[in-house]
Amino acid sequence: MNPKYKRIVLKLSGEALKDTTNGDPLDSSILRNLALELKELHQMGVQICLVVGGGNIFRGLSGAKSGVDRTTGDYMGMLATVINGLALMNALEREGVPVRVQTAIPMEKIAEPFILRRAVRHLEKGRIVIFVAGTGNPYFSTDTTAALRASEIGADCILKATKVDGIYDRDPKKYSDATKYDTLPYLEAIEKRLAVMDSTAFSMCMDNKIPIIVFNMNENGNIKKAVSGMPIGTLVC
Repeated sequence: MNPKYKRIVLKLSGEALKDTTNGDPLDSSILRNLALELKELHQMGVQICLVVGGGNIFRGLSGAKSGVDRTTGDYMGMLATVINGLALMNALEREGVPVRVQTAIPMEKIAEPFILRRAVRHLEKGRIVIFVAGTGNPYFSTDTTAALRASEIGADCILKATKVDGIYDRDPKKYSDATKYDTLPYLEAIEKRLAVMDSTAFSMCMDNKIPIIVFNMNENGNIKKAVSGMPIGTLVC
C-alpha cells in the first residue's frame, strides 16, 4: 500500500488519549496502539507531525466557565498539551521510533523550541515531530495550531482523528437521521459552522489548499487508510 500523502500533520484531541474505563487522563493501551500505527506509517517513508490537544487534562474554555480567567486557562491548556506530547514521545520511543518534541512556549529542559527549519530537518532525517503548547498564544485552538504548522512545513494534508467516522450535518449521537458527508468544500464547512474544527483552522487550510481528512481513530488501520488515499471519513477540500 503506497502512501498518497508523503508529509502529514495528524491532529489528535486530548480526549482521544483518555482512559474511559477509570477516567485517567492517559490510557497506556491507546498510546501503544497509536505508536504502533505510526511506526508502520514511518516505515512506509511517510513524514509525520503530530499536534495534540490537552482536553483530557484541562481545557481553557471549560476553565473559563468555572471562573478561571480565559487567558490563564488557555495557558494551562497549553501546558496540558505538553504532558500529552511527552506521553506520545515516550510511547513512540518504546517502539523504536525516532521522535522530537517542539514547543511553542520555551521550556528547554524538556523540549526543543519550535524552529521551522529544524522541524523540517527532523522530518527529512526520518524523525516524527510532535508540536505542543499550541501556537504559544491564548485564544487559538490546537486545530488552528495544526493548520498553522501544516502550512509552515508544507504538509500534503491534515488528518483530524476523532471519535466519529466523519463530518455529519448534525450530531450523530443525538440524531439518528444525521447525514454524513463524504466530501465537503471548505466554504460550506465554515458557513454551516460544523464543529469538527474551528473556522480559523478551516480558513487557513482553504487559503493554503491543504485538504483535511476527518476520520475515526478508534478503528485500527484507519490512519494508514487515510494516508493511502482510500475513501474513509470525510474529505474537506
